[in-house]
Amino acid sequence: MMILLLILLALPLFLLFLLRNQRRAPLPPGPPGLPFIGNLLQLDKSAPHLYLWRLSKQYGPLMFLRLGFVPTLVVSSARMAKEVMKTHDLEFSGRPSLLGQQKLFYNGLGLTFTPYNDYWREMRKICVLHLFNSKRVQSFRYIREDEVLEMIKKISKFASASKLTNLSEILIPLTSTIICRVAFGKRYDDEGCERSRFHELLGGIQTMAIAFFFSDYFPLMSWVDKLTGMISRLEKVSEELDLFCQKIIDEHLDPNKPMPEQEDITDILLRLQKDRSFTVDLTWDHIKAILMVIY
Repeated sequence: MMILLLILLALPLFLLFLLRNQRRAPLPPGPPGLPFIGNLLQLDKSAPHLYLWRLSKQYGPLMFLRLGFVPTLVVSSARMAKEVMKTHDLEFSGRPSLLGQQKLFYNGLGLTFTPYNDYWREMRKICVLHLFNSKRVQSFRYIREDEVLEMIKKISKFASASKLTNLSEILIPLTSTIICRVAFGKRYDDEGCERSRFHELLGGIQTMAIAFFFSDYFPLMSWVDKLTGMISRLEKVSEELDLFCQKIIDEHLDPNKPMPEQEDITDILLRLQKDRSFTVDLTWDHIKAILMVIY
């Protein structure tokens, strides 16, 4: 009853919002939506890419959808993608502020979920000059070669035993392990409770980062996320993530830690934090956000 009342109260405001947008500028074609929820329920969750592809055949390479109160443009051709990502890239360089992503990635302090502004440019400079330059990437070559060799050994064992080889089960851990060694200086594919906690945390992050929150699409109904327990789940994963990142940092700050042969990404960020040669002072949250974006 309460939800129905809120919908009835919000419907006039929603219609007024639509009328004002229509007066300001013509919108690209798109499928008609329902009041209040727009096209949200029309999306095929099992195969959204196929659904959008079929719509593009009817409405063209640039479509307009409304997901709740969020106006959305869908680009479905190479020519239109060039217009959006190159010709008019500054107009489309913003990033949506979604609750799950902002909470898990320290309010966009990293790079992926940061709005395009001076702060984003400074963080990009840090990444390009110190983390991902060609010399740095080349320095991690031995890690890539080492992990690929281990993968080949696993495939060889399967072949010797005449067993089928599931490449997905081998290649995904390969990528994960390389990234962990480059970013954190350690691997999490060995058996044990640490491995289990790591993969459990990773699964929680992935689930919460793409989860549906009412507050993202219906700001007036943000209370529903608390009622369904989504906020508490997000808070729990966020706290576990922060503890994980802090443990990584503490291990690198430990004076009794053996000196590594090669700096990892965490070492570099901690060194940059001491330099203070940027307009942005790197805090612990900045470092944690960058590490999570890398992973």
